[in-house]
Amino acid sequence: MSDQKTLEEYAKVCGAESIDQLHQLANPLKDLKIVHVNSTASGGGVAEILNKFVPMMQGLGIDAKWFVLEGSPDFFDCTKAMHNAIQGSEIVLTSTQLKVYEDVNMQNGERLKDVLECADIVFIHDPQPLPLIQHFPNKKGKWIWRCHIDASNPFGNLWDYLKKFVEQYDATIFSLAEFTHPLSVPIFIIAPSIDPLAEKNIELAENEIDKVYELFGLDRARPIILQVSRFDRFKDPVGVIKAYRLVKKINTDVQLVLAGSGAADDPEGMTIFKEVETVAENDPDIHILLLPNDAHRIINALQRASNIVLQKSIREGFGLTVAEALWKRKPVIGGSTGGIRLQVINGETGFVVQTPEGAAYRIRYLLEHPEEGFQMGANGREYVRDKFLITRQLAEYLTLIYSLQCTDADRIELPV
Repeated sequence: MSDQKTLEEYAKVCGAESIDQLHQLANPLKDLKIVHVNSTASGGGVAEILNKFVPMMQGLGIDAKWFVLEGSPDFFDCTKAMHNAIQGSEIVLTSTQLKVYEDVNMQNGERLKDVLECADIVFIHDPQPLPLIQHFPNKKGKWIWRCHIDASNPFGNLWDYLKKFVEQYDATIFSLAEFTHPLSVPIFIIAPSIDPLAEKNIELAENEIDKVYELFGLDRARPIILQVSRFDRFKDPVGVIKAYRLVKKINTDVQLVLAGSGAADDPEGMTIFKEVETVAENDPDIHILLLPNDAHRIINALQRASNIVLQKSIREGFGLTVAEALWKRKPVIGGSTGGIRLQVINGETGFVVQTPEGAAYRIRYLLEHPEEGFQMGANGREYVRDKFLITRQLAEYLTLIYSLQCTDADRIELPV
């Protein structure tokens, strides 16, 4: 994305002032080489953000690149287990698993040596590529570890193991303060965001929304409850089905859609998908959709066709699907955890809940009080516009980069 026109399109949605600010922040950074590294090119929130974030940096005249870690099935089995353990699952990684983890990072360090060694700024996203830094003792630039997941209560001694890598970085970024741990390096708090111009979030013609009813056999005359997420236990799809069944005892018209796609770095996805199919017991009003990673317009249409959107996560780093639904003026019922609590203001943009029973109670309430749901959706749209659009997140990243270039200064003055 190198043309000014695209940035002007963002100005129409986010405001011209926000684009002017991005240009001001980017001007002194145009000589820098900035590299992002993560573990997958598609599937999940990190890839979604980077797919837009990097081109926007390029559109501002910054030399930004994005590389994806290469790993074996054993490596991704290990990092998925690590992800779950960071979020509190009682999983102990073996020395064999950790050797695979470190060996794959060593191999990727060799593969990316020329790129990373001469970069001015390197963003390493999440635990998968975290150990890369130990293979660059002569690195030229500043390295930042960006943790997108809920690391507030990792199981066992896992954090102590990861900390030895984290403290080799020049800075860290977490989504919430509650996810952090004491470190010897600076900690920054930057919440994720959605791209309002992405296919998943743009306005759609009514006929395109209408097609999803026919495509998935949905009855447009009956209420639709939707959860969009990877098929992951921490997203609690089984709890969503339980909540639906409690609602169904009173409101027999309700339909449930569980929609998601896979991710290359998530080997558990298909196992969870099959478990959810089993729990659904062939209920004709439960629609379980395994969508391709590029089904952005379909997800957009499903969110717009729904009456209520759920994100009943047990652990959640942020939950981009919450901001997506609020942007589409939908009331959201979310798990009382992590970044969901940043977005769902109880009684204002939706409801936060802790149990399937609580979710069922709130679903019934919104079905019985549609005017309140409409107002929550309107509130949510403006809340996301103010807090969770990609221009805000990019401005905070650029400010962080600028500050790291001024570490010897007594006072940092942002470019204006």
